[in-house]
Amino acid sequence: MNPRDADVRITVLTVPDCPNAPVMRERIAAALAGRAVPVDWVEVADAEEAALRGMNGSPTVLVDGSDPFAHEDLRSSLSCRLYHHGDGTTDGAPSVTELRRALAASGLAELHGEE
Repeated sequence: MNPRDADVRITVLTVPDCPNAPVMRERIAAALAGRAVPVDWVEVADAEEAALRGMNGSPTVLVDGSDPFAHEDLRSSLSCRLYHHGDGTTDGAPSVTELRRALAASGLAELHGEE
């Protein structure tokens, strides 16, 4: 294991019973490719907590405390979040490839594999 891997913090913010949480969980696991990087799952109950934690819709993934998928039009929210992919599609979680890019940008050693 790369020593830096243990320092990467991944947090996923969701509303209770978020329908996109399972796909986010699967994609994060695939992106990590078996690495022992802890992932904290936090249920956010109200708009004030969403704003404090940087939740931009459910689910929001934070890497080292920042949302790597945020854009300037995004606001804190308890609503469902849609992720726009490079191929023009949208769904409720970043793709495995997008997650790997975000993790690599955080300093996690190169991840390999396909979506």
